[in-house]
Amino acid sequence: MAGRVGAHMTISLDGFGAGPDQTLETPLGVGGENLHRWMFQDGANNAEEMQAICDYSAFIMGRNMFGPIRGEWTGDWRGWWDENPPYHAPVFVLTHYAREPLVMEGGTTFHFITEGYDAALQAARAAVGDGDIAVCGGVSTTRHYLNAGVIDDLHLQMAPIVLGAGERLWDGLTAELEPVSARQTRFATHLHYRVKR
Repeated sequence: MAGRVGAHMTISLDGFGAGPDQTLETPLGVGGENLHRWMFQDGANNAEEMQAICDYSAFIMGRNMFGPIRGEWTGDWRGWWDENPPYHAPVFVLTHYAREPLVMEGGTTFHFITEGYDAALQAARAAVGDGDIAVCGGVSTTRHYLNAGVIDDLHLQMAPIVLGAGERLWDGLTAELEPVSARQTRFATHLHYRVKR
């Protein structure tokens, strides 16, 4: 029996997972750094939710989540993290451009998948058997897997800010969400939804 698939994402009150004008200097777009104050300014009150983000056997992410480079891979970009990323498990990065696997410290290996969403999910399942898999962004990747009906649980951290522009999770979302729980802290409301089949 296959494990569960979860998704975790921080969004603004108006549903944006990043602000406009994402660059290397502003990877979350203009104003987007305020999305994650719940992690960096109030971590002690959000420790359980922070731990849950990495409590999976494998991860899937879009290329924009891995880095700001567009087109062919250039240089030696190794992700937004240091040499020991927080995943400590295989990570499957969706991209149109092939690249050799990137082995990091702590058990994280980034695998670059050029065959699309289904191939990334199949590779993750093959890697972990009945282990649980996380879809960890960005917005379009999470929305695709939600609409495809493969995500079991969606965990949203809703930050009390309005970004006004960027990439919005709700645009084009067809999945039906069933509320499970909500918990409020200073910089986020933690929402758990089950995805209806």
